[in-house]
Amino acid sequence: MMLPLDVTPDFSATDGTTLVTIVGALLTIVLITAIASLIAAAILWAYGHATGNYHATHTGKLGVLVALGAATLSGAGVAWINFLIGVGEGM
Repeated sequence: MMLPLDVTPDFSATDGTTLVTIVGALLTIVLITAIASLIAAAILWAYGHATGNYHATHTGKLGVLVALGAATLSGAGVAWINFLIGVGEGM
């Protein structure tokens, strides 16, 4: 019986000793990138709204949604893999 993966964001795990530590380091990088993108898109959204630039406002809104989606998907990826492992064991 395979145990569920215990992957957590861990930036100190960049040595790459096991697959779980590599995935944890990649998860950290994705989350940091998503937060930076979220901040940049929110600034663009605010700038576009303040100047009346509708294209910048729309691009900022879209960037916020994409950054939130990326953070959500990266966090839910471990739960999804654990679910699929459980389904595979039940077959």
